[in-house]
Amino acid sequence: MQADSMQAQAPCSKAKRPKLNQTTWILISLIAGALVGIILSFFVHKGDVVSAYFIEGVCYVVGQGFVRLMQMIVVPLVFCSIVVGAASMSDPKMLGKIGGGTIAMYLLTTALAVLIALGISHLTNPGLGLDLDSVVRVTPKAAENQTIQQVILNIIPTNIFAGMAKGSMLQIIFFALMLGFILGHLGSKVGTVNRFFTQFNAVMMRMISIILKVAPIGIFFLMVRTFTNLGFTGVLPMLNFILTVYLGLAIQLFIVYMLILFIFTRINPIHFLKKYIPVMLFAFTTSSSNACIPLNMETLEKRIGVHPKVASFTIPLGATINMDGTAIMQGAAVVFAAQAFGIDLTTAAFLSVVVTATAASIGTAGVPGVGTIMLTMVFTTVGLPVEGVAMIMGIDRILDMGRTVINVTGDGVVTTCIANATGLLKRDVFKNDSIQAVNPEDVDLSTEPQDYNDFTIAPERSEIGGAGNMDKFAELEYPAKKQKTEQKAQQEH
Repeated sequence: MQADSMQAQAPCSKAKRPKLNQTTWILISLIAGALVGIILSFFVHKGDVVSAYFIEGVCYVVGQGFVRLMQMIVVPLVFCSIVVGAASMSDPKMLGKIGGGTIAMYLLTTALAVLIALGISHLTNPGLGLDLDSVVRVTPKAAENQTIQQVILNIIPTNIFAGMAKGSMLQIIFFALMLGFILGHLGSKVGTVNRFFTQFNAVMMRMISIILKVAPIGIFFLMVRTFTNLGFTGVLPMLNFILTVYLGLAIQLFIVYMLILFIFTRINPIHFLKKYIPVMLFAFTTSSSNACIPLNMETLEKRIGVHPKVASFTIPLGATINMDGTAIMQGAAVVFAAQAFGIDLTTAAFLSVVVTATAASIGTAGVPGVGTIMLTMVFTTVGLPVEGVAMIMGIDRILDMGRTVINVTGDGVVTTCIANATGLLKRDVFKNDSIQAVNPEDVDLSTEPQDYNDFTIAPERSEIGGAGNMDKFAELEYPAKKQKTEQKAQQEH
């Protein structure tokens, strides 16, 4: 009897301990890392043993190692996903509608972001009362001052392999779009090539599921190092500027984005934010738009209901050209530096800020800290001393976390709007009450390649391989099916 009662209680006790999902672990690691970092900031000093070996040793290696894991798959993931997405849109009108609409919305939201930052900064006056001469100056590395013509021409690669090696995302996207469009136009004639990119894209998705399993560990060490080095006293002189930037980010998120989302889709913005919070938390901790690409795409497809054809195109593109958060920081920084140096900027200068910051966002890579480098180009354009960037570099990590959230959320909002406009938004998926993050089980793909039927079912025989039998690779894609066929043949004999 006692044994039976113990056996009966075992399942009950086991059921009371639910398994924590990925969202919960990321949130726990985020809070724990911040608390540990704040505590250590009171006891750890630069140059001591703890700082040298733990903060700048273990925390730096593990944290940056995790970010590099995510960045490692960005180039092949972006290239393959855009090729597959463009190839599946064999209709040129569909590709043109999605591409043109996406770019137009990205540029519009970026221009609005700069205007919001300039307006708020004139109300808060972040640079008044600050004497930059009393601050230690660190001259940042100047960014290349490119004209708009050069930015446009640099989109076209002279050597695509060199562009991939350098991580030139705009060049990669341009070439991938052309390749995918041609593959989709030729259809079954290039079925073998289509299969390769589809299957390689599936391999990248499987790699994502493996990397995401170590996300809580990497995020914990990232936050420990960030808050240990910054502390509270180091950012107090810049508190007004920080609050100004975050106020602009909040307006962009809760007013501009939510209005755009509601006007173009008529869906509930609050429900969207609830489902999108895991991506925002991930963006906040990694400060990298590129690192958020995999989780962003999966969340939009699995939780929001965006079709993969849209997400695979708009998200990688947005991670490169949609930098609304960075534009807000740059607009506020211009007013901050102008007030701190006592320089009066004209209306024409502020208009130049809008144009230059928008262009700078296009050339800004989605990696941590690069926004301050591009800021030197904005300062040079309006005649501000680039030494002002040195002040912002000291608190860039705090700003970078917030503006990356806006960058990534803007990608998701525009993607949802474009999907709705093209009839590729599954509203039943969005209305589902599930607001959890993408679990590893959801990211874990089956053995079948994505969109397999788009490239294997053809009305006529392929011209590749002589015989042109599209099913000659079936044994590679379905090894279990081949094994059953062989067993059946042996039984017949």
